[in-house]
Amino acid sequence: VSMHKARYLVFFQYIGTKYWPDNPVSLSVSSRTDTGVHALSNSAHFDLRRKNDKLPFTEDILVQALNYHLRTEQIRITRAHRVPHDFHARFCAQSRTYVYRIALGISHHSLLPITDYDLCWSLRNTELNMDAMHEAASLLVGTHDFSSFRAVNSDMPFKNPVKTLDVVTIQPGNSFAHAHFHREMPFWELTFTSKSFLYKQVRRLTGAMVAVGQGLLSVAQLKKLLEARDSLAYPQGMAAPAHGLFLTRVDYRDTGENKV
Repeated sequence: VSMHKARYLVFFQYIGTKYWPDNPVSLSVSSRTDTGVHALSNSAHFDLRRKNDKLPFTEDILVQALNYHLRTEQIRITRAHRVPHDFHARFCAQSRTYVYRIALGISHHSLLPITDYDLCWSLRNTELNMDAMHEAASLLVGTHDFSSFRAVNSDMPFKNPVKTLDVVTIQPGNSFAHAHFHREMPFWELTFTSKSFLYKQVRRLTGAMVAVGQGLLSVAQLKKLLEARDSLAYPQGMAAPAHGLFLTRVDYRDTGENKV
């Protein structure tokens, strides 16, 4: 085995597209997002050995080279780090944080700034019942069987539905446009942090919390839904759309370099 084989951890951003390689390159991604979901800081590791047994690339050169070849794609490498050969981007991750963006009072999508189009969930509601949504957040935080909040897929029989949500918060957000021009347009951000999530769990949690805020679902009904532990109990059409969701952080124990 070459002494110059190096393993790199890279952090990257993308808008609304899957970037999982179909070629023989062995790239291990920390978090697989649905089509339409965005990432401000996803991560992946791969092994690289240069031709003629040359020394490994420096992190800065690697970032520049990767971005050069990705320049026509909606993806950017933000940083890279040499890591031990037993490091794994997915299994070494200690937590993942998702933020879901919501815009209120949008009667037609043309009212959204172009900087937020397809980057948030626009609702006609001019306001949501925040007290009820905070109560819902308190109900969902902690360790639960989240079977009711996962979508059916081929991995379902192999995934433990018990997850621990460390953070569930609702806070005021902002337009990506200059705040001065869109101050009257309310944005809200729902934040979820856990070591791992089930398939479409965040979108289903968001949809249920918004339904609570709209008065379409009571906190008591949300509690019953959680206790049902049945993916088929989740109301059809309630899940939040993919385009409002952002993966914003992947945290590792031994590095603070993952911050956006």
